Amino acid sequence: MRAVKIGWVLVGLLFVPVAEVWLQASRSEAATSPTAPQEWIDPAGIRGALVLCGGGRLPDVVRDRFVELAGGTKARLVVIPTADVTADKRSHDHWLAPWRSRNVESVTVLHATSRRQANEARFVEPLRRATGVWFTGGSQERITRTYVGTAAEKELAALLDRGGVIGGTSAGAAAMSRVMIVSVNPHPRVGTGFDFLPDAVVDQHFRQRRRRTRLFEVLQKHPGRFGVGIDEGTALVVHGRRMQVLGDAVVTVCLDASANRPRRTIELKPGSRADLTALRRAARARAGPPFPPSQPRPPVVRNGSLVIVGGGGLPRGLLRRFIDLAGGPDSPIVVLPTAMPDPLPKRIGEAEMFRRAGARRVRVLRARTRTEVESPESLRLLRQARGIWFGGGRQWRFVDAYEGTEAYDLFHAVLERGGVIGGSSAGASIQAEYLVRGSPLGNRLMMAEGYERGFAFLPGVAIDQHFSQ
Repeated sequence: MRAVKIGWVLVGLLFVPVAEVWLQASRSEAATSPTAPQEWIDPAGIRGALVLCGGGRLPDVVRDRFVELAGGTKARLVVIPTADVTADKRSHDHWLAPWRSRNVESVTVLHATSRRQANEARFVEPLRRATGVWFTGGSQERITRTYVGTAAEKELAALLDRGGVIGGTSAGAAAMSRVMIVSVNPHPRVGTGFDFLPDAVVDQHFRQRRRRTRLFEVLQKHPGRFGVGIDEGTALVVHGRRMQVLGDAVVTVCLDASANRPRRTIELKPGSRADLTALRRAARARAGPPFPPSQPRPPVVRNGSLVIVGGGGLPRGLLRRFIDLAGGPDSPIVVLPTAMPDPLPKRIGEAEMFRRAGARRVRVLRARTRTEVESPESLRLLRQARGIWFGGGRQWRFVDAYEGTEAYDLFHAVLERGGVIGGSSAGASIQAEYLVRGSPLGNRLMMAEGYERGFAFLPGVAIDQHFSQ
C-alpha cells in the first residue's frame, strides 16, 4: 500500500483457518460517511460502439471490426465525407468502394453543405435506417460546424442508443469528444464536438505529430476529463465500457496531475484492454478533493457492528452471531449478491445459510442498475433492515451499483440504528474506506484509480482478503 498515505491501516484477512473481525460500536469518536460523487456515471459505459482511428492507413482489422459491429453482411452503412475539402467534388464511388468490398447490405454517402440541410428530415432519413456511420478525415471543424446541434446529431445519438456503431479516422475521431481539439500544436485551439465518448478528449496522429504536450494542456484546462491519443494506423474500439486497441501502434491514455498525483500516461498496445468507466471515474477523482486524504480518520465504528470475513468457508457460529447482532431470528436481514457476475443464480447461497441458521426474514436484493437499486421496494427493504450481508465476487460491482445512490446512505443508517453489516471476500473489502483490488480489469492491481473509495463503514482502513493464500 505504498501510495496510500502513511497512517492508513491495511487489514489482511485469512480464510484457512477462517478469520473474522468483529467491530462493534465505540462512542468515543464520531465517524461520518464520506460524501459520494454527486454526478452519476453510468457504469455500463456508452450505448452502441465507437471505432476511432488515429489517421493514416486504415488497417483491414479495423475496417472489418467496424463492419462486424454494424451487423456484418446486414450492415447498412452511411459514409460522411464532410471533413474532406474535396467532399463536394469527388465522385461518391471514391468513398463507397472500400466499404462495398465488405459485402455489406448497403452503403450510402451523406454530405451536408449547410446546417440548414443537416436539419432537413429528408437529409437525415438514411441515418434513421443506418446501423453504422463512418466519418472520414480532414478538418474536424468542418464536421462539427455542419452537424453539432442539428437533427443529424440527434439521429447519430439515436443510432448509438439502438446499439449501432459510429466510427471515424483522424478528424472523424477527434470530433467524437465534446471538448474537441481543433488545431495548433503545442497550444491548441479548442472547439465543441459530439459528446459520444463522455469525459474524454480525443487527439489523433498522436506520437507521429508529437501531440502529448497539447493534449495535457487541454486536460489541464478541462478538469475531470481524460485524454486519448491515437496513433496512425491504430484504432480505439469502445463497446459499452470495454475499450480495446486494434491496428499497428498504440493508444495513449492521459490523466492530468492532481493535488496528490502526478501526470500519468498509459500506453495501450494492440490487443490491450481498458475500462471506460474506470477512466472516467479516475479523471473525475483527480478533479475533486484528494483521496485518500493525508490524515486518515480514526478507525471507529460509532454505532452498530461489522463482521468482516476473509473468504472461503464461514466460521462455526458466525451466522448465528450475526443474527443475534441484527436483533434475533425475526429481524430483517438483506443479502446482496451484487459482487457476483451476471446471470445471478436463482438460489443465493448466503441467503440459504442464514435461513438454515435460524433467520426467518431474509431477503435477497438482486438490484444492479440504478433504477433497480432505487426502486421503492429495494429502498423499503433497506429502511427496514437490521442486518446487511455483502457477498463475495468483485468489489467494484458494489461500487457500480450503489455509490451515489440513496441505498448507500441507507447502508450507513443500518449501523446508525445499531444494526450489523457483514461480508466475506469482496464483501469484506467494500466495508473499508479505502478499496483495494477494485480494478474491473482484474484482481491483481492493488490500487485502481477510479475505484479506490470503499463504503467506509470502517473509516481510515483498507481491507484485503484471502490474504496469506
